[in-house]
Amino acid sequence: MLESNHSAGPSSKLFSNRVFQAIIVSGLFLQIGIWIRNFAVLLFVMEQTNGDPFAVSMISVAEFAPIFIFSFIGGTFADRWNPKKTMVWCDILSALSVFAVLITLLIGTWQVIFFVTLISAILSQFSQPSGMKLFKLHLPEEQVQAGMSVYQTIFAVFMVLGPVIGTVTFQSFGIEISIMITGIAFLLSAGALTFLPKDYKMEGEERASTLWQEMKSGVKYVLNKKELSLLGLCFLAAGLGLGFIHPLSIFLVTEQLGLPKENLQWLFMVNGIGMVVGGAVVMIFAKTVAPQRLITIGMLVNALGLAVMGLSTTLWITLTAEFVNGLMLPCIQIGINTMILKKTEGAYIGRVNGILMPLFTGSMVLTMSMAGIVKEQFSLVATFELAAVLFIIGMFFILPLYNQKTEVKPEKLISQK
Repeated sequence: MLESNHSAGPSSKLFSNRVFQAIIVSGLFLQIGIWIRNFAVLLFVMEQTNGDPFAVSMISVAEFAPIFIFSFIGGTFADRWNPKKTMVWCDILSALSVFAVLITLLIGTWQVIFFVTLISAILSQFSQPSGMKLFKLHLPEEQVQAGMSVYQTIFAVFMVLGPVIGTVTFQSFGIEISIMITGIAFLLSAGALTFLPKDYKMEGEERASTLWQEMKSGVKYVLNKKELSLLGLCFLAAGLGLGFIHPLSIFLVTEQLGLPKENLQWLFMVNGIGMVVGGAVVMIFAKTVAPQRLITIGMLVNALGLAVMGLSTTLWITLTAEFVNGLMLPCIQIGINTMILKKTEGAYIGRVNGILMPLFTGSMVLTMSMAGIVKEQFSLVATFELAAVLFIIGMFFILPLYNQKTEVKPEKLISQK
């Protein structure tokens, strides 16, 4: 039996951790593929449908509906399977599915483009919790929040670069080449993950229970943990709020600001700059600020930012609100992931993630499906203000944990044969 390295080394050794390096490199390739895919699909559908709100919102539904349907199942399997093999095969299958859709796109109708997002989203429900588990297995407890900060900063950097890369790629090469690049990026991500060390699993993971029994035990585990239950309610409210605004951001550009649709990339860029700065700040204070406090502050400030964005018809005000939202978003993301990792035993990481994420994404998909209708029946302003109120409600769910201290429980690892 191998003792975990959870007590070894200061946080300065984070970047020398082999697992951390592999996950970061893989994340870089995935972000390149995902952003090219997202903007290529968005701009392609906008062109094909002449900016139809329903068609645009259906892109988001294709991205997030599989999370609601497959997250719990994927999380349960992630607790049973080797995380390294799971992540590698998910990236390979994602690439193969992208190439299959490309072939169909070349010989069929344009609507097949929705399947690029749909299939990748399904496979990510098996891969993402495995990545979380690798953090739990291989990072010392005191490095978890700093590690999450770096990981989220990668996402933030691509909030700046991704829209530009995606837009330029689509405008320069068209939808077919954009989809091909996406598939290649997924394969490179799989290649990076092959450098991960041999899988380990938490002590106590040996079990002969059925899949259904493990799913039930996962639900019971979350219900018996106050922190996870409150986090789930926070997820629910935030998901409802984000679902209203996620597919409608492009209309802030075209309707509220009266600019061409391509200018959406600049809003994303400003938001991404804020995320980079916010992620760096959280990284600096990772050891001194409790994750539940990060979530509370982030939810409050994001609510105010959404309210301002919905009302603003001036470019600089909208950009300022986007920057502030980006600045605070890492607080929410890093706080949530850190809470899950610190408050969950290693054997339950996949299932806890698989239970909480559907609460968030299921509520998001629900309001995404309604977003176009709500916008037409009421207004874009009303939709954004409603989202802000839902963020405030989510903040109140997490407030009971605000002053709670974090307990550190070292865990042991067993070599995976």
